[in-house]
Amino acid sequence: MNTTVIPPAAAPRPVADRTAVGHHLALPLFRSLSGTLAGHPYLKVVVDRFEDTWHLLDTAVHPFHVDYIATRVLGMEPAELDSCLDAFNASVYMAPDRRFLLGVLSLHTDENTDGRRRPFLVLETTEADTMDGPLLEEFYTFVRHRLDGRLPLLLKPANHGQEQALAPVSDIRVPRILSHELFGHRTRTPLNPGEAAGRLRHFRTTEEYTAASATLGGSDIIAMPCLPDDVPRVAGFINTAATTPLSHTNVLAAGWGIPNAIVRDLDRLIETESLDGGWVRYRVTEDDISLVPLAAATVPAAPARHRQRIRLRTPLLDDIAARPLRRLRLADQNRYGTKAAHLGELHHVLDARTADLTAFHGRPRPPRPDLYRHLAARLGMTQPTAPGELRSAAADFVTETVSVPDGIALPFGLQHRFLRSSPALRKGIIRLKAALDRGAPEAVQPLCLRLQQLVRTTALPDEVAREIVRALPTGPAAGRRLVVRSSANAEDLPGFSAAGVYTSVTSVYGADQLLDAVREVWASLLSPRSVRLRHQAGISLDDTYMGVIVQPYLPATLGGVLVTCNPTKRSDFRNVCLNCSPGSPEAVVDGTGLPLQYLYNTVEGGGRTVALGSSGTDLPAATRERLAHLALAGRLLQSHFSAPDVDRPLDIEWLMTDQGAFHLVQIRPYAR
Repeated sequence: MNTTVIPPAAAPRPVADRTAVGHHLALPLFRSLSGTLAGHPYLKVVVDRFEDTWHLLDTAVHPFHVDYIATRVLGMEPAELDSCLDAFNASVYMAPDRRFLLGVLSLHTDENTDGRRRPFLVLETTEADTMDGPLLEEFYTFVRHRLDGRLPLLLKPANHGQEQALAPVSDIRVPRILSHELFGHRTRTPLNPGEAAGRLRHFRTTEEYTAASATLGGSDIIAMPCLPDDVPRVAGFINTAATTPLSHTNVLAAGWGIPNAIVRDLDRLIETESLDGGWVRYRVTEDDISLVPLAAATVPAAPARHRQRIRLRTPLLDDIAARPLRRLRLADQNRYGTKAAHLGELHHVLDARTADLTAFHGRPRPPRPDLYRHLAARLGMTQPTAPGELRSAAADFVTETVSVPDGIALPFGLQHRFLRSSPALRKGIIRLKAALDRGAPEAVQPLCLRLQQLVRTTALPDEVAREIVRALPTGPAAGRRLVVRSSANAEDLPGFSAAGVYTSVTSVYGADQLLDAVREVWASLLSPRSVRLRHQAGISLDDTYMGVIVQPYLPATLGGVLVTCNPTKRSDFRNVCLNCSPGSPEAVVDGTGLPLQYLYNTVEGGGRTVALGSSGTDLPAATRERLAHLALAGRLLQSHFSAPDVDRPLDIEWLMTDQGAFHLVQIRPYAR
């Protein structure tokens, strides 16, 4: 018998509750109850195994499965549920003999061979659900028998554990679709939220963009398949081909606070709406992307150049001594730069094991006072424990999971003495400052290029050269390949990430190549793009200096970037986003190839594959499990490096050797 849940008369609800119990589901009922998530209609369902029925929740009234079950089915008061929320969640998401099966039905379309669009439904559980194969099959079969038979239904495993649990189950009995298959080719994907009114500039090729690059300004919204790393500061980005939210350009979008999204059907939109070259209002949220033409009467006046003032610590230039990275701390960033100081602090955290790495999990997440029980479970601790024991276990876990390569840091003082030694360099910098002060962009680029060439070719003072050569390894490590990285004072700052702006040299052998590589890194401080971006942020050329990191090259089978948040859903405190490709992290951040993309839940556990990227195949289950450990280690490090606001995420570049060891090669705040 079909019934409808009606709110109790004593507690009328301002919105009529259309939640249906026991109904046969066809598209009209689905659409009347559904909401929208990530651009797709969706409906929450609750299967009651004891009563052999199901509940189709009115999305507008019941945003959470658990609240509905507790208060509307079991008659609990909200305060009672809050007091035992974790235990209640375990009973519905993890208990093998659970009464309720919880999931979401989402509506999608595909294209038949005759070109016609066909709707289909996808059933999935929450990401933390631990249903085994038989229970997933029962859930699928129950829902299948209560759906309009004309609607195809596919089960989407919610995490890697469910994928493995379903492996022995025939895909004839349980047709399925994996997350990357469903969403890897989405037409539209939000990357960075924001809103802008600007002129849409659509470039179908890099050559088109290059030809027009001199005309781009702060009121433009740039659309092209793959935005270049040297893109100027504009009003918004649109990617017309797949990319990753961890690319340099999306990190820049986050740092600049501008909208960015993937819009694969932009050609069609431009054709139907006549958008190209016109003014539009561009809006990106976690769940939606819109491009609305602006009528001529509503076009805003060209905005004045926004100059965001960035405060730099006063650089200390008296010391020219190279120092081992492990001797640096965060306070040394005004001598050796932010990258070197962060790596030195990381050495300290791993060596001393005294930092509190549990602070993120100690933050209240209402109605929970903290997430310590969840952290204890992730660390394999079967019983709740005292804070000191949990801190010790967290420190041990991080130290066992990751390490940081040794290296040498070269201070700002070396670059300062080099610049002072050359009258030609000093005069060139004076001319560049004058061009910036008088607002002469046509003069800035040639002056920068001339200065860069002077930096590369000017002889080093003997004392500077001797100090650089001291960074060469000795003993058994002599002659090894080196990596030379930038470490400026104008990067990794709130409001100014400088991701991809400065140069690293990844293949260096011997003293001569080391001297050349250091000068190449110094020269990147004077590139036209870096000078322009700093000037727009109000950072004076006089205040900007470059330190250098020299490290041994580490061969890697896998490399990537993780950020300790979900970049496309900032309210998500559970998940860490991790991208990787064979080899070095550069393949992830420079946009030359599409990485594998994962989300790892660092609260309840579990992970899922978001996209396979250019590789086309997923990593082995054992490797994905290792990456889950790396994700949790990153989350724990956030507690120290983001203090006192432990909700500020980190951006971490890492390598994995053929022995499965993780090395962190960069750690910095993630722009958000």
